[in-house]
Amino acid sequence: MIKLVHIPSILVGIRFAISPLLVLDALDHDTNLIFIIGYIIAVLSDIFDGILARRLEVSTVQLRQADSWADICLYLCVAISVWLVHPEVLLDFQTPLVFAIAAQLTLFTISLIKFQKFPSFHTYTAKIWGLTLLVATLGLFGFNYSKTLWLAIAFCLINSIEEIMMTLLLPEWKCDILSIFHAINLRQTWK
Repeated sequence: MIKLVHIPSILVGIRFAISPLLVLDALDHDTNLIFIIGYIIAVLSDIFDGILARRLEVSTVQLRQADSWADICLYLCVAISVWLVHPEVLLDFQTPLVFAIAAQLTLFTISLIKFQKFPSFHTYTAKIWGLTLLVATLGLFGFNYSKTLWLAIAFCLINSIEEIMMTLLLPEWKCDILSIFHAINLRQTWK
């Protein structure tokens, strides 16, 4: 029998499990309703793992880091699926996508150099970015509409800049800091 306290970890695991299945569906250069359903389940698991972990008081650093890795895995698999099914979108958006990827890699590099860990802030801007990725992914795979990708790229850049500033500002690694303002307040308490 599954204990309630294990549900957040199971939800993170579901996201890890679904991610490669999205690529598997895209291997024939087409996707079907299963892709959309799987992706929505993955996004819902991302939303509810954190909510349940906090409510059940099992939100550990390890769980939050696993959540971040599951997000990276999911969106790498979505990116591979875009490359397989909609390569023209990658060409159309190549310059802004390069900026977005560079911003994320810069964040990861700074965090690894400073803390020897990937960031795991789970900021408000990251949540908004996730919602814009949901809209963009559903638009692209559900309706062959790519214009909403602009919004996802914009929030990627906003989130990356905020989290780079937070990483530079904080004297030690910490997860679940909701914004730059929370980071500033936290830094003041560490003095």
